[in-house]
Amino acid sequence: MDDDVAVDFGEDGLVPAVAQDATTGEVLMLAYVSPEALERTRETGRAHYYSRSRDELWEKGATSGHTQAVEEVRVDCDADTLLYLVDQEGGACHTGHRSCFYRTIEGTNVGERVFDPDAVYDE
Repeated sequence: MDDDVAVDFGEDGLVPAVAQDATTGEVLMLAYVSPEALERTRETGRAHYYSRSRDELWEKGATSGHTQAVEEVRVDCDADTLLYLVDQEGGACHTGHRSCFYRTIEGTNVGERVFDPDAVYDE
C-alpha cells in the first residue's frame, strides 16, 4: 500500500487546485484548497475548496447544484499543487459557463454557457 503524499500547504495554508473533467480532460477551474478542504473532499468524494475572499470552506455546487464528484486527486511533483479529476454536473463557472476558462486573452468567447447565473444565484 502506498503512503499518502504530504501536501505542502505553505505559509498561508493553501494550495492551488485545478479541476479537470475526468472524461474529456477539459480544464474547468482553479481554486484554493486548505487542509480541511482536502480532508472533506477525500471523505465525501465531492470537491471542497477554500474561499480566500469569504475566508471559509465551501463545497462546489452547494448553492448552484453544479457539483463536482471527485474521481481522483493528484499531487504535482513539488507537492504544492493539486489536480482534482472530476465529474462536473452543470457548469463549473459562476458566470454560467462550463469552464472558467471560456475566453481568450483577446476577449473572444470560446466557451459554452450552460446555465443562467441570475436564475441560480440570489445576488
